[in-house]
Amino acid sequence: MGKSNSSRDWTQIYAIYGMDQWQTLVFLLCHAVLFSLLSITFLFYFDSIFHFFQTLFPSPSAARFAAGFSGAVTSISAVCLFFAAANFLYSAGPLHYEMAQRMVGSVYDWSSVKLALDIGCGRGILLNSVATQLKKTGSSGRVVGLDRSKRTTLSTLRTANVEGVGEYVTCKEGDVRSLPFEDNYFDVVVSAVFVHTVGKEYGHRTVEAAAERMRVLGEMVRVLKPGGVGVLWDLLHVPEYVRRLQELKMEDIRVSDRVTAFMVSSHMVSFRKPSQHVVGPGEVRLDWRC
Repeated sequence: MGKSNSSRDWTQIYAIYGMDQWQTLVFLLCHAVLFSLLSITFLFYFDSIFHFFQTLFPSPSAARFAAGFSGAVTSISAVCLFFAAANFLYSAGPLHYEMAQRMVGSVYDWSSVKLALDIGCGRGILLNSVATQLKKTGSSGRVVGLDRSKRTTLSTLRTANVEGVGEYVTCKEGDVRSLPFEDNYFDVVVSAVFVHTVGKEYGHRTVEAAAERMRVLGEMVRVLKPGGVGVLWDLLHVPEYVRRLQELKMEDIRVSDRVTAFMVSSHMVSFRKPSQHVVGPGEVRLDWRC
């Protein structure tokens, strides 16, 4: 597996791609600042707060403990919120870019790739990484980015032009649960931190949401050519993806080490569609190092 080029500057990544769900970052930062101010208030006005707690607790030691405990919880909450905001900022840009390079590196031979698909292409970080790899290998192939929003696809095309890979990229609006492509159409199919969002209207932990995610995996396999490679990076639900890929008789299923992204566990899964039907569950390798 090739080494990832993850040394790109944060400011370059955000200047080109911006940030999805920036409201979440603002929410975390605002609450972090609020709890920090409350912590400072506890520090400078502890005696007044202690006297307030004395009106609630008859014992001075109990009141002092309550005041100190409240101040400690407030301070810890501020630290945790700042950490969550920093992890969100890192995950949305630099980590996403780094993982895109790893995903590209998990496909050994790009020179033979004529068509690739990025499901849920979003801002285009993974999409453009694939296009850049096609350009580096001198391939005449193209990569198609599929997203549910036409507005997103237009924005993604602009980022492809900024990255100098516009001629290798096509974007299409469509339903990921029923991909608008023929069977056995793509040499490579990829997706980054997207599949877990499918079916979220039912709630992430419901049977209905899980069924929707499995439909996406089924479509991913359907449009992949025999012998083609699929690479998926996602949050939380990777074990169920592995089980589904086994049921679909995929070969060479590999699961990466755990990577913390957006404050939760994430993994990369790669697999190969067999050239012919295989009886029995596929083998799962858990020792893959991305």
